[in-house]
Amino acid sequence: MVNLSKTIFKAYDIRGIIGKTLDAGVARQIGQAFGRAAMAKGEKKVVIGRDGRLSGPELAAALAQGLQAAGVDVIDLGVVATPMVYFGTNVLGAASGIMVTGSHNPPDYNGFKMVLAGEAIYGDTITALYQSIVDHDGSSAATPGAYSTYDIRAQYLQRIIGDVKIARPIKIAVDCGNGVAGAFAGDLYRGMGCEVIELFCEVDGTFPNHHPDPAHPENLQDLIRCLQQTDAEIGLAFDGDGDRLGIVTKDGQIIYPDRQMMLFAADVLSRNPGAEILYDVKCTRHLAPYIEKAGGKPLMYKTGHSLVKAKLKETGSPLGGEMSGHIFFKDRWYGFDDGLYAGARMLEILTKEKDPSALLNSLPQSDSTPELHLHLKEGENFALMDKLRSDAVFPGNERIIDIDGLRVEYADGFGLARSSNTTPVIVMRFEAETPEALARIQGQFKSVILAAKPDAELPF
Repeated sequence: MVNLSKTIFKAYDIRGIIGKTLDAGVARQIGQAFGRAAMAKGEKKVVIGRDGRLSGPELAAALAQGLQAAGVDVIDLGVVATPMVYFGTNVLGAASGIMVTGSHNPPDYNGFKMVLAGEAIYGDTITALYQSIVDHDGSSAATPGAYSTYDIRAQYLQRIIGDVKIARPIKIAVDCGNGVAGAFAGDLYRGMGCEVIELFCEVDGTFPNHHPDPAHPENLQDLIRCLQQTDAEIGLAFDGDGDRLGIVTKDGQIIYPDRQMMLFAADVLSRNPGAEILYDVKCTRHLAPYIEKAGGKPLMYKTGHSLVKAKLKETGSPLGGEMSGHIFFKDRWYGFDDGLYAGARMLEILTKEKDPSALLNSLPQSDSTPELHLHLKEGENFALMDKLRSDAVFPGNERIIDIDGLRVEYADGFGLARSSNTTPVIVMRFEAETPEALARIQGQFKSVILAAKPDAELPF
């Protein structure tokens, strides 16, 4: 038996290591606490699903038992991508759902992404689940909830295929990194009329080929090689639970999500003129002018899929996106992040072009880094970020944006340092007009970080 640890209750979800901080007993407690929270909001049904991790069946079964013990009826979708649980909460008459997933974490991790009464929960609401477990006497509801299974696959695929149309046939390569998206991606894009080369689409929770995280270039090398060696025009890649999208061009360029957002924004704004388009602090500074030129209002916001979803709802924005690959369409869709759906919408745009890669490569960009991580001990990341916020001095008249960490805007680029809310790291990203400017901006960040923590082992 694993003892309940507060450390698994993260900012946007619950996440732990199997056998160390997470097991079936903990999953049952979480299910019961979530069930009580759902009942308190008048929700009697909860949709659940799981990704392809080896610990998934045991955790999902225990989660269901906990939910039923709270008196909640469980609709179990089985092995699905995270967005299919979100889809279920929109179409199955149950506005609450839990996905058992470790997302892009190593194979020995697992966790829970949650929607409560139509809201993606985060922060204090997640902490409240921990407190609810601690305070509860362990008793069950007088009448346990029912358990049923539901196969949502056909309904989900048909909803997308029925609405998103490609302009011409196209051959694509799809790399799912043995994550759960592999069970659906090929059928989805073939259903839309694409010819599909599948890479690592067999669901395998040990991830034997490469890690399922398209945010990191090393995980896209197989896809880049496939595009070089075949007549596929474009490559799509997905993370472990299918809620994030990566794109690679024919010539091997990685189109990061902040540039993908340019095309999505222009498309969405053609139907929603003047709308606000949301994006997180990690995105390129070329995105705001692109949104303005397309007739929209750019709105920079905090990083975090639950935070962006909540802000999207608050503002009524038809589109939001994060540098990590979470793209949220409220235009023609439900407002949740879905990598498979985002891939479909991208193909709809790209098939209007004779040369899709030329369009993608023409999107404005500067010299930039991927996400860089300064690894620290548990909790150190928040302390260091607080110190930087209060003490860091940047030379010149730079604009400092502090909605999430420190984003320092220069005339010729930007630097960002923010604390991850899920792991003990400081996440950094840099962009500049020239390699020299990039080096200068990184140098300034290096100075302020080392001043605050002289033993920091910086990745640049």
